[in-house]
Amino acid sequence: QVPVAESGGGLVQAGGSLRLSCAASGRFFSRSVMGWYRQAPGKQRELIATITSGSSTNYADSVKGRFTISRDNAKNTVSLEMNSLKPEDTAVYYCNMRSSNYAWNYWGQGTQVTVSS
Repeated sequence: QVPVAESGGGLVQAGGSLRLSCAASGRFFSRSVMGWYRQAPGKQRELIATITSGSSTNYADSVKGRFTISRDNAKNTVSLEMNSLKPEDTAVYYCNMRSSNYAWNYWGQGTQVTVSS
């Protein structure tokens, strides 16, 4: 069983919204730092948002004010609400589940988000 799996990607027009979800398996979720990363063609994977076990959040400047990360420890899920999408948000989005000291570190398979102009 894949430890983390994303869903919710797709094609959207600029200015639109999408909600990504990540389902995590195993007993580590509530203790994990959850993160969303993205990788655009020809670019390095970049961190865009994290949420700690205590629900403290952090965002990349490029998405601050537009994206919101949240988690539901009862359902072992983390979500990324993306608003005011721009063509430059086009990328494969990955969910990450890790411990604070990287004792465990799992990646999903990624989900494509395409924003048309």
